[in-house]
Amino acid sequence: MEIITFLFDFILHVDKYLEAFVRSYGLWVYALLFLVIFVETGVVVMPFLPGDSLLFVVGAMCGVGLMSYPLSVGLLLAAAVLGNQSNYSLGRYFGPRVFKWEDSRLFNKAAFDRAHDFYERYGGITLVAARFMPFVRTFAPFVAGVAKMTRTRFTFFDVTGGTLWVVGIITVGYFFGNIAFVKANLDKIIWAMILIPGLVILFGAWKSRRKAVQA
Repeated sequence: MEIITFLFDFILHVDKYLEAFVRSYGLWVYALLFLVIFVETGVVVMPFLPGDSLLFVVGAMCGVGLMSYPLSVGLLLAAAVLGNQSNYSLGRYFGPRVFKWEDSRLFNKAAFDRAHDFYERYGGITLVAARFMPFVRTFAPFVAGVAKMTRTRFTFFDVTGGTLWVVGIITVGYFFGNIAFVKANLDKIIWAMILIPGLVILFGAWKSRRKAVQA
């Protein structure tokens, strides 16, 4: 229970924790940030780490000179891309072993073929959009691996989505993170960054289900 409480406190006050860490440990903060982003995107069982809010606060700290903007962008982009590659590889390797394919009652060849076709057709936009959706960005590359999306196609959209996500959010934090109103309402902004994408996903799922029922 204490771990959960600490995690929520860390997510909502990541600015205070990160600033204290920067002042205490200096360059080691870059190793910590690399690890957090890599684990959130690269380990399918760790979807609750504060990726979006962390990138935003990093940008804000770059804006006041506590951190290096180019170094932060370069390292965290590498972490995001490598994390997705790791997650994809886990899905591609363990998927067949978990379901044991044709020998398992859990395996549905038709469903697998549909998933593969979906990721070959729409997996690109799915991977890019998922970068901005907490939880979804952790599972999307894993599912792409299970569905055996082509590695070269996956890598292209992995780099594209990772660049938009990391560079975009850090840059927004760099220019707007130190505005008085933003700093005063950062906890609400973080909640919005967590909840709004989730609501969009739920609405999209509800709409798709409704269309399927009507069809």
